Amino acid sequence: MQLKTITYQSSKNFYRTVGDGQPMVLIHGFAEDGNIWKNQIEFLQHHFSLIIPDLPGSGQSELINDMSIEGMAELIKELIASEIRFSLQGAEGVLLVGHSMGGYISLALAAKYPELFSSLTLVHSSAFADSAEKKANRQKSIEFIKKNGASEFLKAVIADLFTENFYANNRVIVDELIEKSKKFSDEVIISYYQAMINRTDKTSVLKTFNKPVHFIIGEHDKAVPFADSLKQSHLPAVSHIHILRNTAHMGMLEETGKLNTILSDLK
Repeated sequence: MQLKTITYQSSKNFYRTVGDGQPMVLIHGFAEDGNIWKNQIEFLQHHFSLIIPDLPGSGQSELINDMSIEGMAELIKELIASEIRFSLQGAEGVLLVGHSMGGYISLALAAKYPELFSSLTLVHSSAFADSAEKKANRQKSIEFIKKNGASEFLKAVIADLFTENFYANNRVIVDELIEKSKKFSDEVIISYYQAMINRTDKTSVLKTFNKPVHFIIGEHDKAVPFADSLKQSHLPAVSHIHILRNTAHMGMLEETGKLNTILSDLK
């Protein structure tokens, strides 16, 4: 595996590359970094040329000036173009995979640069904008973080991303994620929440993107409820629905083998 950096908006952003074959970009979600895909990287490097960024403010990457969903998408576009070294006009064949907030960024990329990608895969993510209730809850979370700190907030949030069964039988894995989350500053977590509050509805992207769209859905997901995921799955012209029956929001850890198989079959 090669560890690399790209300078964007005067900030250094970190990413990894490994493998050979068709390019696949794996974009992590909220309060994670690229290492969340470690079980997928080990398997998929034998099938694809993987590009795995740390989003701005996560892992070893610095904050950028524009921390909106679209701003982070522009960084990923620059990273892809730099790494693969082709013009956007002639580019085809990149497999775009985004988990949760990474799915929001993936949708922003597919909206602006559809010609760059051969498929779009949303892993526990949604094209719908936040409801008024969800925006209000996110704002309450921001106020909590300002008062109590991001670490205290993330401790409860991360545990709730898993099924009760997984949490009970894999406390070491969950506790490791909670421990790693202590590295996130209040500023970074608040910027992510503000980006998610301000993101716009992207269901039009699902309707107009003329390549395959894959939905990987956790049946027990509280962050992106099962029913909401199904509502969007009929919108693309070419739609593939993959349901993880024993997963909440973290299929890459909860049902690693099934998720790896789904991703290895992407084209």
